[in-house]
Amino acid sequence: MSSIIGPASYKLFGIFPTAILSFVLPVIGIGLFAYIMTRRIAPLVRAAPDNRLDHIGLRIKNLVVVWLGQIRQPRYMLAGVLHIVIFAGFLILSVRSISLVVIGLSDGFVLPGLGGWLGHVYNFIKDYAATFVLIACIVAAVRRGIYKPKRYAVPEKYGKDHTAEAVFVLGIISTLMISESLFEASELAYALTVDGQSHFLAPLSLVWIFKGMLTSASPGFLQGLHIFTYFVHDLAFFFFLCFLPLGKHFHVITSIFNVFFMRVQKGNIKPVQHGINDEELDSLESFGVKRLEDFTWKHMLDFHSCADCGRCSDQCPANAVGRPLSPRFITIKARDLMFKNYPLSGEIYKSKLLVEDIFTEDEIWSCTTCGACEEECPLGIEYIDKMVDLRRGMVDEGMVPQSLQKPLKALEKRGNPYGKMEKKRAEWTEDADFKAKHSIKDLGEETADTLYFVDSITSYDDNIQEIARRTSIILEKAGVDFGILGKDEKDSGNEVLRFGEEMLYQDLKQQNTEAILASGVRNIVTADPHAYNALKNDYKGLPEVKHISQVVAQKIATGELELKTCQDPDKVYVYHDPCYLGRHNGVYEAPRQAMDAINGLTRVELEKSRDRSFCCGGGGLMLFFEPEEETRMGVLRVNMAAEAGANVIVTACPFCLVNIQDAIKVAGKEGQMEALDFTELIEQHLK
Repeated sequence: MSSIIGPASYKLFGIFPTAILSFVLPVIGIGLFAYIMTRRIAPLVRAAPDNRLDHIGLRIKNLVVVWLGQIRQPRYMLAGVLHIVIFAGFLILSVRSISLVVIGLSDGFVLPGLGGWLGHVYNFIKDYAATFVLIACIVAAVRRGIYKPKRYAVPEKYGKDHTAEAVFVLGIISTLMISESLFEASELAYALTVDGQSHFLAPLSLVWIFKGMLTSASPGFLQGLHIFTYFVHDLAFFFFLCFLPLGKHFHVITSIFNVFFMRVQKGNIKPVQHGINDEELDSLESFGVKRLEDFTWKHMLDFHSCADCGRCSDQCPANAVGRPLSPRFITIKARDLMFKNYPLSGEIYKSKLLVEDIFTEDEIWSCTTCGACEEECPLGIEYIDKMVDLRRGMVDEGMVPQSLQKPLKALEKRGNPYGKMEKKRAEWTEDADFKAKHSIKDLGEETADTLYFVDSITSYDDNIQEIARRTSIILEKAGVDFGILGKDEKDSGNEVLRFGEEMLYQDLKQQNTEAILASGVRNIVTADPHAYNALKNDYKGLPEVKHISQVVAQKIATGELELKTCQDPDKVYVYHDPCYLGRHNGVYEAPRQAMDAINGLTRVELEKSRDRSFCCGGGGLMLFFEPEEETRMGVLRVNMAAEAGANVIVTACPFCLVNIQDAIKVAGKEGQMEALDFTELIEQHLK
């Protein structure tokens, strides 16, 4: 009875012990990998600080759900399933790959715990994992190399296409699967041929197939194949390990860390600098991100972790309408710069101003901060904070678009972007018909349980003021004791903060906070998602904040608010999720529940809804900025609603209402479609 000789005991040409190779390869591989990683970590060490050790429970949950569970992958079904198969197979086979390294030094080595029945179960699962990974690699290579989905394309201005690298990596992974299976199959075929020993194998697995093909081979051939495939696997394994940090597949290593440290709170914006409180901002010499090292270490980790899958840009509304922005290439260009400035050998290069070096002003201003890119990314890569930080740096350098200078000066002088007098903020209450039936408390003179925070667009825009009146009527009907701040209210600053005008935002926040706390209210309600987001996520120490849709849904549920049967049962309604109500704050169901409480109302859903909602284009001071674009976001949104069979678009945001109403005209659908604010629909159906 004899058994096949393993790599730890085999002698090449009967002289050279292959165990030497089994030792040298890991030493070189691990040493080279350690060196490369040291150079790749260098920019993170020199980056700005970032507090990412909070909310440990949520971070562990993200690891389990987002990284291990791959929950975001199936949002692109075929690519997602392929990735899940390869990812799961990788995790399963990593145990085998580690043991193979040791087998080269110690024949028959088995990891502790895998020597008995558990080992048999693992081998059964492992063999199928290798099989499915190989199949997934072949399908992915065909899809990537032949069919070439549009989202993988790289425009010439952004650099080279990465298809060859992707297919090459799939080839390496396939090599690992085939070599591992052949290594095992040759041993089992040898045992059957020489010793007559038979082993149960997972039917139709790679090992099962290869063993069947090798049963008629000679013992000498099987012995040679056994050693050859071992070192093919060893070489491929350590080559792959060192190749990963050299390009877009670095995410194989960094993804677990990037997901653990990913954003766990939505809606808020990172501070100008971690460790610096608001009172210390005046002492800073520079604001925002101007050079590469101004990014935080987490944001640099983002650059290393991008898989270049294009999902962010595919969902980006700015990219969809032809603006000069593609989130994917914000990351790719920054990563290329990191690789250039921090080469694998030699001196570290001095970074230049990013907006002059790799980014353009129009590119950075094109972002609406809608968050679609972040919601889509399976690796937890962040964009909004980066864009805001870049804008902070541009504002600090005086790079402010001409069209935005006027509203910013007005905000600084009057507390609103229209430049209107503070005392006119409550003029919407003076409408003759409204005033005859309703009285609104001024919290500067009276007290109330709830503050209705109106914000600037609803206070000053003549076409939007009706939202304020209807919100007041709804609150009154629901029995809410409320009032307004009137002239003491300032713009919430949601757009100002995301525009990058930090000190102006701080001033607005301070004035609003003082006025709100002085009013003594216990609750805050607003009909503006932008104000809702700012008060809830950016301000600190305020009473609970609710959107009017949440109040309406709650009052309907308790029976304090009753709605009539639908006045226009022949119309088809669709709800458009505002970014700052939905994606940033997770308020999806309340508006829908309220609409569905109107008996006889027909409601359909948009294909892009809830966390995949398509931005109207109004975020980030975009109502005052005319970007370069091929079409309007609102027009695309109106067309989506038409395709869904709707003729009434309901939204719960004044910014969305303005843009969608204009888009209906631009799209030539006047008379065919209409846009309503949520408050208008509810007020029409109050009993």
